[in-house]
Amino acid sequence: MRIEPLQLMPVKASFVDTIGNQQQVETKSFGEFLSDSLKEVNTLKKQSEVANMKLAAGQVEDISEVVIAGEKASIAVQLTMQVRNKMVEAYQEIMRMQV
Repeated sequence: MRIEPLQLMPVKASFVDTIGNQQQVETKSFGEFLSDSLKEVNTLKKQSEVANMKLAAGQVEDISEVVIAGEKASIAVQLTMQVRNKMVEAYQEIMRMQV
């Protein structure tokens, strides 16, 4: 078995195409990003609730899918709470600043 050395890959910025023209980079505001993230957390929570209802009705063959859906929702909610806590901390820090 022959071992080949690693080859360096050329570095290219994601917003520049191969001929050097800049592509339109779409950016979201923080509010839009936060809103989209909360919608995704809500979707995960609803999927978990549906999976639990199907389990209670006996319509689920593999219980691991229900457990995974529940854990995804739980982790998403925990992350959301941590983001909220950091935002509150940042707000309180700004309010303590003297002008």
